[in-house]
Formats: sequence, structure tokens, C-alpha cells
Amino acid sequence: MYADCHLHTRFSGDSDTPPTEQIEKAISLGMKRICITDHDDHDVVSDIDFNLDFPVYFKELSELREKYKDRIEISIGVEMGLQSHISGYLEELSEKYPFDYIIGSVHFVDGLDPYYDEYFDTHRDNAYERFFEVTHNRIKKISCFDSLGHLDYIVRYGQKHGLSYSYGEFADYIDPILKVLIEKGKALECNTGALARGMTEPNPCREIFRRYKELGGELITLGSDAHSPESVGIAFASAGEMLLDCGFKYYAVYRERKAELLKL
Repeated sequence: MYADCHLHTRFSGDSDTPPTEQIEKAISLGMKRICITDHDDHDVVSDIDFNLDFPVYFKELSELREKYKDRIEISIGVEMGLQSHISGYLEELSEKYPFDYIIGSVHFVDGLDPYYDEYFDTHRDNAYERFFEVTHNRIKKISCFDSLGHLDYIVRYGQKHGLSYSYGEFADYIDPILKVLIEKGKALECNTGALARGMTEPNPCREIFRRYKELGGELITLGSDAHSPESVGIAFASAGEMLLDCGFKYYAVYRERKAELLKL
């Protein structure tokens, strides 16, 4: 079973799951290593508190890493909410704590989370274009992450607003993102969380992984984005087959911010 490197626990504002439940589920699936990556979205307006209590987080996860060391390797990461105006905060954070792995994700655009209808009401005519433009601008400015999380996160919520989507429709917006990742040596995450939501493809979709490979991209990471145990490792077998079909032979896991390549 592939290593799941995108997992949430009760330290994330949108999860109630104790870390031990995620760990035990991963062990039951035969995983040899995982990375817990709870949310830190700094300086956002939300009904959910996405500020991570880092001292408590590291203390508890370090204790669990020691407790489970003979059963599974536990890495400590974070899903960092990328925003240009807090680039200094993000850089300082990445240096302050001994993370194994940092996912850089875009969850808020113009102060709005696409999870809510308000984003689509505000960006009625350019919801996807605006999301990809902002993502491109942020990863050009911010470099203190290892992998870009769920590049096309927005499509999880755009479908209910009647928006069509394919790589081809938005290639002019997506290609610049892929090129920046390749230039900076950053990985592209294959996030299977969309499949838990009834979608037929991961985030990003197959066409984007094909294009990333065509452009010279090699680094990919794999994560379920699970907020509860039933989604840990979801659809990893089919995701692995898709990645192999796109021409990838390895995926990356991180320890002390350094990539190790494992066979798909």
C-alpha cells in the first residue's frame, strides 16, 4: 500500500478525528509510512478556525511517532494555506518548526473559499480562471513548500454551479502553474479526496498529470486528504495505475523536507 502523505486530524479545524484513529487505519491497510498534514490557513475570515497550534501539535505527534515506531513511520507535516500577503509568515513558519513535509494549497481566493457559494456568486464569469491565476501568482512568489496540493481543488465545488471543466479548457491557465513547479523543483500532488466526494478523477485530473509529464515534471506525491478514517488511502490503487499510465514510475515521500522516491 502506498504511503498516504495528506492526512488530517482533530488539529485541523474541519476534523474531529483523533490522530490515533488515522494511524491505526493506515496500519490496518498495510501502510509502512504516513504523513499527518493538518491545516494552517493564516489570516482568513472563516467560520472555522484554521490556525494550527504548532507547539501542541508537534508535542503530541512526536509522542505518537515514538509510540508507533515499531509499527509505522509517522512523519509530521502541514498543509499550508498559500497567500501572497503572508509570504513572510509562511517562510518563517517553515524554518521555525522541524517539518518533514509541507503541502502548499490554495483554499481562499479574494478572501473567499470556493467551498461556499459566495465565491461563485462573486466570480460568476471567471470562477476557474481566477482560481488558477491566483494559484500561479502565489507559487511564483512563495517557495517554502514541497508539493502543490490539489491543483484543481475548485472543481470539487464548481460542478454544482453548472461549470464545465477539462484541462483543455483551461490549459492557458494551468500550464504556467506546472512550469513554475518544475522550475522550482516542487512536486505535484495526486489528491484522491475528490474520489471520496463522488468525483471520477483525482485532483488534479489525469490530463494534467499527462501534461506535467510532457513538460518534464517528475516529482509527484500521493495523499487521500482524509479527514476521517474511512477515507485514508482511498482509491490509491486506481490512482497508482493512472500515474503509471501517465508515464510516472515513482512517487515522492519526504523526510526532513527531502524527497525520497518510491516505486509506484
